[in-house]
Amino acid sequence: MGKVISIANQKGGVGKTTSAINLAASLAAIEHSPLIIDIDPQSNTTSGLGIESKTVENSIYEVMVDGVKMSETPLKKELEYLDLVPAHINLVGAEIEMVDRNQREKILLKAVEEIKDNYDFIIIDCPPSLGLLTINSLTSSDSVLIPVQCEYFALEGLGQLLNTIKIVRQHMNPDLEIEGVLLTMYDTRTRLSNQVADEVKRYFDDRVFSSVISRNVRLAEAPRFGKPAILYDASSVGAKNYLSLAREIIQQNKKMFKDSPVVAG
Repeated sequence: MGKVISIANQKGGVGKTTSAINLAASLAAIEHSPLIIDIDPQSNTTSGLGIESKTVENSIYEVMVDGVKMSETPLKKELEYLDLVPAHINLVGAEIEMVDRNQREKILLKAVEEIKDNYDFIIIDCPPSLGLLTINSLTSSDSVLIPVQCEYFALEGLGQLLNTIKIVRQHMNPDLEIEGVLLTMYDTRTRLSNQVADEVKRYFDDRVFSSVISRNVRLAEAPRFGKPAILYDASSVGAKNYLSLAREIIQQNKKMFKDSPVVAG
């Protein structure tokens, strides 16, 4: 059974979508099968993998609002093991359409359970908000990965996210864990990045990943070409950072992959 990881932070511009795309691509590159679910109405994960959302027949919107089976939505991507459930602009109104539904917080959970055994990891790119779509994501997840940018006010608003996680644990998903906190946009040349990294580590202690995502031009350029960094420029710092993160996550979950040469080696 695959592990479901939501990537969440209601603060925009922290590298959430970049992390979803490149973590999933890195997992695929080392031969673990990931599915990305793009549940952000901005559809940046979808476009960042080369899909024009307006051309998609079935998206996560049809799954959550119209009851289309999740198994009818995944699109195969350029990397052999990587699948995508795309988003659509219609997601903008999805929360209003779901508000009167019975067990509206568990709509995604039921859909994910249908395909969970087909993948090693399911990565959910959440919207930059703590609304019903994000609540659905957290309710359907085993854990949440929190990207934090190495800039001023990095910890601003994280208390609200942690409170939301606490509420989800209390009422909908008692087994929800924090997979880890990921430092993004790290610049080794600046004192600020080091200060923020120290502050985040004091706040979250051992839940901060050892892998750090550095500021990298190639990482920023890749979505324009509809590719993850590992396909756009595998030798780039960004691609290497996310491969390191993928290996770290596999190592954290080594009980799932005890026979994997990636973990063993």
